[in-house]
Parts: sequence; C-alpha cells; structure tokens
Amino acid sequence: MFTPKYPPQDTAPPPAAIHPQPTAPASVTQAPIASAPGRRTLQLTPGTALALAAGGGAVVLVVGTVLVSLLLAVAITGVSVAVVAVVLRLLVKDLQQGR
Repeated sequence: MFTPKYPPQDTAPPPAAIHPQPTAPASVTQAPIASAPGRRTLQLTPGTALALAAGGGAVVLVVGTVLVSLLLAVAITGVSVAVVAVVLRLLVKDLQQGR
C-alpha cells in the first residue's frame, strides 16, 4: 500500500542522440561575449544601490513591527486570561464558603 508504483521500463521515451558540433579554430583576438538575446544586463549605480538598501531596511522595519505587535497581543491576552482566572477562582471560593 505504501510502496511507490513505477511505470514499466519500456514506456520511457528514448534518449535524444547527441551529435557533436564541428568547431572552428580559435582566433587570437576574440570578440567580447555578448549577453543572451532578450536579457538585459543590470548595472547598479550608487543611487540604485542606496534605494535597494533603503527598501530592504524598510522591509525589515515593517516585518519587525508586525512581529513585535503580534508578540504584544499574545502577552496582553495571556495577562487578561490570568486575571480572569484569578477572579473566577475567588468567586468560586466565595460561593463554596456560603457568602
């Protein structure tokens, strides 16, 4: 029941044949390698680096604020539950003494 079920071996597609491409002899002077078509190179200027750093800092501050507020909400909830438990305990104690 928990063993994997593999397909039969004969249903796999045959591997593609690899044909070596003829290479031209290397010349002494080579042209610079161009980037792939459709892809732009990213150049970071000091302004964009500063903007990225400021954006990252802002994200850290926002996430930290959210996490601290969640922790504060949990702490306040815990304190209020503790106060309610003490009040209920005192009320039950008073009811058992017959007041």
